[in-house]
Amino acid sequence: MSDYGHDLIFGSFLTPGSTDPARPVSLAVLAEQVGLDLVTFQDHPYQPAYLDTWTLISYVAARTTRVRLAANVTNLPLRPPAVLARSVASLDLLSGGRTGLGLGAGGFWDAIEAMGGRRLSPGQAVRALEEAIDVIRQIWDTEARGGVRFDGDFYRVVGAKRGPAPAHDVPVWLGAYKPRMLALTGRRADGWLPSLPYLQPGDLARGNAIIDEAATAAGRSPAEVRRLLNITGRFAATGRGPLHGPAEQWAEELADLTLTEGVSTFILSSDDPEDLRRFAAEVAPATRELVAAERAG
Repeated sequence: MSDYGHDLIFGSFLTPGSTDPARPVSLAVLAEQVGLDLVTFQDHPYQPAYLDTWTLISYVAARTTRVRLAANVTNLPLRPPAVLARSVASLDLLSGGRTGLGLGAGGFWDAIEAMGGRRLSPGQAVRALEEAIDVIRQIWDTEARGGVRFDGDFYRVVGAKRGPAPAHDVPVWLGAYKPRMLALTGRRADGWLPSLPYLQPGDLARGNAIIDEAATAAGRSPAEVRRLLNITGRFAATGRGPLHGPAEQWAEELADLTLTEGVSTFILSSDDPEDLRRFAAEVAPATRELVAAERAG
């Protein structure tokens, strides 16, 4: 049992397609209208079939009033952390404190290099990500005296002025799968954001154990690290497999993930409006009821 006690959040994971630029915007607006809590978009700056994610999120922020927004996850190798920090803080101020920061160490290195990014080994990418978190949080820390000075192996900042400060404490969520990234999540991040299709049986429990141990060693409570999960599935009249069946089945399976693995944020990867409606209207409230009843019992 690894229930960390967080309130449940339900969101959407949308494709920033450019063929019909209005579609991702309308889906984000729909997600807010049907009652979802969070809207996220893939971030692949090297993909010409996609709109630029940060431009899209900014536009969506202006079209919505309540839903929280984030990249899922930001492609760090193509977004310098000091500039990214100011972009995130600016959007957080403009949106009234609705921005989160999902970060990834990188992938698709051929495409990243083609866009001018630096190819890194897996170990280098993790170290670069940790340095980036330092830079980002220093830029946001307007209470500290003096400029930001950071001399790392991958990033260097020499006296940059601090600010702007975000409107709220922007959570940093890491897309992590391997032990070094998971340990970094426990030490430095506010959330763990993997995708269920990429996980093998037992990976959630193993990941939680690494994160919890690293958090404890860093003097943090493991509960400080929210467990988020990108999910995929299909609605059907009868059960045909995991997350393939009626809404009641989805709710039972997601409640079990909350109570046994500590997942408190479920983000549905789907661009189907009907999926978003059913996820918000049927799955989310039923999951909350099941979890609340179990916790109360």
